[in-house]
Amino acid sequence: MAVLINFKICDNAKECGGIEVCPTGALSWDEEKETIQIDNEKCISCGACEKNCPVGAILVAHDDAEYKAKKEEIEKDPRAIKDLLVDRYGATPLSEFFMISKEDMDSKIGSGITLIECYDDESIQCLLKSIPLKDITAGMPKDTMFYKVESDDEIKEKYNISELPALLIFKNKKYLDKISGYYDTLQKEEFMEKLNKIIN
Repeated sequence: MAVLINFKICDNAKECGGIEVCPTGALSWDEEKETIQIDNEKCISCGACEKNCPVGAILVAHDDAEYKAKKEEIEKDPRAIKDLLVDRYGATPLSEFFMISKEDMDSKIGSGITLIECYDDESIQCLLKSIPLKDITAGMPKDTMFYKVESDDEIKEKYNISELPALLIFKNKKYLDKISGYYDTLQKEEFMEKLNKIIN
């Protein structure tokens, strides 16, 4: 019947898993508008997109009454897109402030703590389930810097990275270690324990 998306909790990314699994093309990426497009004429209510959304932003309705109820549910959701759109570990970079090029890496490593997240398009995860950068740096010195860099083979080889995203950790301009792989909000404590152990 129809699919709905709660854009209050959806990061509206090209990498949407719902698009990937949709058998009819009811969900697609609009390059011109840079948004997920819904064509409910093609929707067969199979539920594949709903099951594949890790944050529950995609909802499938099987009849008019269910569609209306789910639409109201989205409208009443108290969350706001501004709360979602903050930079997070392992998610799509949002702010140019955190972005650096491979060539700038060495010059950005400061005398305090410097954290550099290496990522590629394949490693990008949903914003809602990703750890906010402000949570990662919350208990650290005020001069702690966090950057994101698009990884390539040269960076992977230099820092022996086998899995992205990877967080490179520097202290007083010296490389200490890295944390490899994605950690979501449910794994935040484990991630922070690893990070603090490396720094301290």
